[in-house]
Amino acid sequence: MKILILNGPNLARLDLREKSYYGNLDYKQLTDAITAKAGELGISIEIKQSDSESELISWIHDAADKKQPLIINPAAFTHYSYAIRDAISMLKAPAIEVHLSNPLSREEFRHTSVVSGVVQGTIAGFGVESYTLALIAMQNLVQ
Repeated sequence: MKILILNGPNLARLDLREKSYYGNLDYKQLTDAITAKAGELGISIEIKQSDSESELISWIHDAADKKQPLIINPAAFTHYSYAIRDAISMLKAPAIEVHLSNPLSREEFRHTSVVSGVVQGTIAGFGVESYTLALIAMQNLVQ
């Protein structure tokens, strides 16, 4: 089993984002931590990031065709991308939504996720540990 991990817009620039929400983490540190945890758990992963909605959708379609489990941080697309929601709804394997910060503790426009209704669960607010928890949850879902 290989889990696809998708990260949406602006995540590749974590080191330039609000330190109060994201700390001093940069994207390489994030992906290295996810990769290390996956290795500890014996999970094969593929991590991708894009600022492009259409590219993310293409990757989700590919995961649907492969029946591949998905962990996704849709970032800002969380709040308004019905296209990403529709793509996720086509998956034949589990999907988990993750966020580094807790959207409900932030600006009001971040309080709504259009993605949450088509995933098995959402893990948010634990920084890089959100991904760790998602890996563990996904491992349990697919076994």
